[in-house]
Amino acid sequence: MENLNNTQAAEYLGIEPRTLHNWRCLRRYKIPYLKLGSKVVYRKSDLDAWLATKEVHE
Repeated sequence: MENLNNTQAAEYLGIEPRTLHNWRCLRRYKIPYLKLGSKVVYRKSDLDAWLATKEVHE
């Protein structure tokens, strides 16, 4: 299980770190994350699962 910090997770998703931070704080998207003390980390597997829910089939 690979854990990513905010910057790494944002890079993985192809967005700016500030955007990911805003999404988390404003609860715009329900991207799972862990709070370890004052650190926020994302599991890569959770990001993959979240991305799969955003897949569009036309």
